[in-house]
Amino acid sequence: MELNNLTAISPVDGRYRKQVAFLDEYFSEYALIKYRVLVEVEYFLFLADKKIFKLAAKGRTALRAVADNFSIDNAQQIKQIEAVTNHDVKAVEYFLKEQLEKAGITDVTEWIHFGLTSQDINNTSIPLSWKHCMENEYLPGILNLQKNLHELAATWRDISMLARTHGQPASPTKLGKELMVFVERIDNQVQLFSHIPYAAKFGGATGNFNAHAVAFPAKNWVALGNEFVENRLSLQRMQFTTQIEHYDNLAAHLDAIKRINNILIDLCRDIWTYISMDYFKQQVKKGEVGSSAMPHKVNPIDFENAEGNLGIANALLEHLSGKLPVSRLQRDLTDSTVLRNLGVPVAHVAIALRSIEKGLGKLLLNEAKLKQDLEDNWAVVAEAIQTILRRENYPKPYEALKDLTRGKSAITKTDIQHFIQSLNVSAAVKKELKAITPHNYTGVSPQY
Repeated sequence: MELNNLTAISPVDGRYRKQVAFLDEYFSEYALIKYRVLVEVEYFLFLADKKIFKLAAKGRTALRAVADNFSIDNAQQIKQIEAVTNHDVKAVEYFLKEQLEKAGITDVTEWIHFGLTSQDINNTSIPLSWKHCMENEYLPGILNLQKNLHELAATWRDISMLARTHGQPASPTKLGKELMVFVERIDNQVQLFSHIPYAAKFGGATGNFNAHAVAFPAKNWVALGNEFVENRLSLQRMQFTTQIEHYDNLAAHLDAIKRINNILIDLCRDIWTYISMDYFKQQVKKGEVGSSAMPHKVNPIDFENAEGNLGIANALLEHLSGKLPVSRLQRDLTDSTVLRNLGVPVAHVAIALRSIEKGLGKLLLNEAKLKQDLEDNWAVVAEAIQTILRRENYPKPYEALKDLTRGKSAITKTDIQHFIQSLNVSAAVKKELKAITPHNYTGVSPQY
């Protein structure tokens, strides 16, 4: 069968294709070839700028145009060359040499890929495409979700809610503050992510500029390599490498994404549970059905979809971050095939982010249910009462409240009021205690 959305093996390229098509520019075969061409051209022009060889203006113009206007047709031409060479990076080299020859430039073609090994191109192209995706797509997506959560937190800042620890009623809280927990957690992890450099390898066959140094021993190739990678590509060149970049920083990025995913899974499960507790209703879209058998169902499918996709992403991220930094001696080839899957977990994260955004947009606060749950759980003010009694040096206040509340099926406002009235404390303290309710015993939190 011909490949299309219905015949694709992976749902990323099938069912969810429209949601993740923008990632083509960073992780497709076309994108990898495009970035390889970009690095090869930048290196060629860098050598010319450093007077390693003389380059006519039309040669510079011709190659710059190839990089700036690289197309699917160009990528197909390179794949045709690869069918003969059986080597993907060598095919890029031959393609660029052909472009120079077509422009009438034949005397400098051997400066294409001068002194390099394939991984000098791969371990700059892939970090560069990764950097662009993280900065242009992933981080903006995460920060946009964080912004939406912050806005919901502000909207629901004053909504009192029964907290649950171990699934049991606990000291009340505010709905807005509970969302701020996720806002802060995401912010912390984004900050950590942003401090991780985008690392690259560039140093010849085994990382020592052997070919460069033997051809031009007077040149400071370490300094030139640093300048090229850092100034022309905006990456950080690792100083001591084997044939490949050691991927430790990339692994740190992957682990950071995994931690953020875990935060989002936690969010999805909490929202899912609040929906099941009827704290939230969901907006209904005309024509949609929630069940093939039960017409009444409005399922929290967006949060379930997100949780599933985040889980798949984490499994892949775990393998990538664990495998990539490990290679035999100066290099084996296991990193090559693994790296080609770098975009897959990103795609699953993108699907998840869209699902969470969609799910949050459907939420309708059921404030009456939150108030009723608080009213049904007067036992949660026991902590407040016993703490004030401690302040008053009342004998064994914790034990007194424990006897009143622990394990009881229902503690009502009347029960609490009668208990307070029976205490041997001043009228002022009794008044203070009677003013505490599950609705107002919500503590304090920072401004947001």
